[in-house]
Amino acid sequence: MSSLLVTGIGQLVTNDPANGDGSDLGLATNAAVVVEGRRVVWVGAAAAAPEADAVHDVGGRAVVPGFVDSHSHLVFAGDRSEEFAARMSGTPYTAGGIRTTVAATRAASDEQLAANLARHATEMRRQGTTTFETKSGYGLTVRDEARALAIAAQVTPETTFLGAHVVPAEYADDPAGYVDLVTGPMLEACAPHARWVDAFCERGAFDADQARAVLEAGIGAGLEGRLHANQLGEGPGVQLACELGLVAVDHCTYLSDADVSALAESGTVATLLPGVEFSTRSPYPDARRLFEAGCRVAVATDCNPGSSYTSSMPLCIALAVREMRMTPAEALLAATAGGARALGRSDVGRIAPGSTADLVVLDAPSYVHLAYRPGVPLVHEVLSGGTPA
Repeated sequence: MSSLLVTGIGQLVTNDPANGDGSDLGLATNAAVVVEGRRVVWVGAAAAAPEADAVHDVGGRAVVPGFVDSHSHLVFAGDRSEEFAARMSGTPYTAGGIRTTVAATRAASDEQLAANLARHATEMRRQGTTTFETKSGYGLTVRDEARALAIAAQVTPETTFLGAHVVPAEYADDPAGYVDLVTGPMLEACAPHARWVDAFCERGAFDADQARAVLEAGIGAGLEGRLHANQLGEGPGVQLACELGLVAVDHCTYLSDADVSALAESGTVATLLPGVEFSTRSPYPDARRLFEAGCRVAVATDCNPGSSYTSSMPLCIALAVREMRMTPAEALLAATAGGARALGRSDVGRIAPGSTADLVVLDAPSYVHLAYRPGVPLVHEVLSGGTPA
């Protein structure tokens, strides 16, 4: 197996307190990393680096772990730019626009959906994302949900069954019947292609009892649980996620003191999605409040055609710092190690012996530039599993 020495690293973020300066970021200067195959096998001072079969000098640039985007919706067709323009003119966001994408997705061919997914996955990689989760939820029939997940599974192992996104128009008068479909034939068809089960527990979507039924059915079928909750207002979703011991609960825009306490006590990751607040002009959640309570936090894009059409983790890091009161270090951790935790992964989101060799080289001397220079394409190159992405 060939080895690669990545050297000339001006500042290295390992997310491994055992390395570097002992901080959560595990910062090291004048550093090097040795990769064999898909794995990191050595991290340390460049002057002490072992020999390798090949050498790659990054010229004093900063290197950070590949971003881990733990929440996206990339299997879709159509466009909702007119809806965005209406919001910017004062129309409030509601969950109802999802049905517009459902109609377009149902009408699209497998080839069209796969091509759109590939385009967005490429966008993500170019911006430093080396691991991403993506969901179904724009088909809402047995056939369309299953094909969405089968397509997604070709590009990522982190696939999520979201049949409980909204109640489709044909079940408007029978939401209980739709929940029966989701927890029965739809789950049976989708489970072979999914790792996760999810539901949108929100007004205009599914209430706590319906979300519980979907999650418990999915978990019973061998899937792991996560949940959309508390995006449009305070509600029961966050505490339901904590009660069920879900790995992550996403959005968390409106939180009561009891919600924050439940998150801290359960260890369920609060995944914050600043692109949504940016795109919908909603209030940003206060990450400082979560950190001070001892909660685990991740940052993700929620890339989707309606409420957050960005594939850029660097943008979300900058928004988390500016609008959610994170420090640059906290935001980077949330977008790497935090995202990995939200996916139940320990092999990504860090640069340490044994981890997957996902390295992002920044055209900057420090990771702080991700927030300091928002909107600037700072990703110089990406190694994904030891291979240029």
